[in-house]
Amino acid sequence: MKIKNFDGELYKKARITDLIIFGINLIIENKEKCTFERLIKECFTLFPEAFSFSKYSQWPDSLKLDRRLRTLRKRKLISGDPKTSFSLTKLGKTIALETSKTFRQRKLFK
Repeated sequence: MKIKNFDGELYKKARITDLIIFGINLIIENKEKCTFERLIKECFTLFPEAFSFSKYSQWPDSLKLDRRLRTLRKRKLISGDPKTSFSLTKLGKTIALETSKTFRQRKLFK
């Protein structure tokens, strides 16, 4: 799936955990290993306003992912850890597909 541009006002309405799950899914769908660093890049590239420092918006804030990744693991939506890689559980994959569908319906893809 090619994504050219996201409407910042629209993705700001989404939960940050759903954006992370969406990012993990995109990386995996592109047949890449979803490492912590790769996930930071993906989320920041797709959703810069949600994953940047407030004072330095040109840089990604990895803490915005780190804390939520622990929550997603506890909720059994993802597996893995920052030292290895991440993958989605069956429930996580369902949420990723629902998020993708919601984005398309709201014309988030341009």
